[in-house]
Amino acid sequence: MKEKLYIIKIGGALIDDEELLEQFLKQFSEIQEKKILVHGGGKLATTLADKLGIEQKLVNGRRITDKDTLDIVAMVYAGGINKNIVAKLQQKKCKAIGFSGADANLIKAKKREHAEIDFGFVGDISEKSVNRKLISKLLKLKLVPVFSAITHDKKGHLFNTNADTIASVIAQALSIKYDVELLYCFDKEGVLEDVNNPESIIKNISEEEFSTLKEDGKLHKGILPKLENALGAVKNNVNKVFLIKETELKNHIENHHAGTEICL
Repeated sequence: MKEKLYIIKIGGALIDDEELLEQFLKQFSEIQEKKILVHGGGKLATTLADKLGIEQKLVNGRRITDKDTLDIVAMVYAGGINKNIVAKLQQKKCKAIGFSGADANLIKAKKREHAEIDFGFVGDISEKSVNRKLISKLLKLKLVPVFSAITHDKKGHLFNTNADTIASVIAQALSIKYDVELLYCFDKEGVLEDVNNPESIIKNISEEEFSTLKEDGKLHKGILPKLENALGAVKNNVNKVFLIKETELKNHIENHHAGTEICL
């Protein structure tokens, strides 16, 4: 029987709210099973870029990461945010250790290729990008890895990489050895049919249902990357995948009825 492993991803809205982050990390620290935390960024990178006069370019809602922007996100994501989270977890007697993908070659990426758009220093990854053996050794030492959204290509280049994707591919890579449950924690109760109605939660979503909801325009654009990565995880042998409200982590761990479950 495989050992249980929780892989939990948090995003910018939670990171930007110090009180909510504190509450969440307390719940996270109390999880007794093996666990990994993956975090995105917050408003800090954009705020810092504005202060430095570095223009942020978006194409179809996706950030173009030029060299100046890369310097900022690496400093903020892998530096300030990551170490702040690790320090708060240490305070809660959780043996956290912070990483970018470059550390010990844990996540190797390749530069995003696109026929029409140069996304700059944006890295794409798959489950084969993950150093599964080394992460397993860290977990065996009862350490709690905390991953930022920064990867590398093993040629001296850092990349900005989608944190939802990082969580998904780590879950896929480790599902060979562990009973993995992947949780995307965000500021909604789950996937909502009506984004303004918290009671309109969709309890289960399959790939077919996702396609229908997407075609009907019933999904907010911000939820699409999470759902696409969640479905990718389910299709690649991750045992359970949920999208839950960040304040419901403890309730979900104990009762398994919060949020939206992604299924085949």
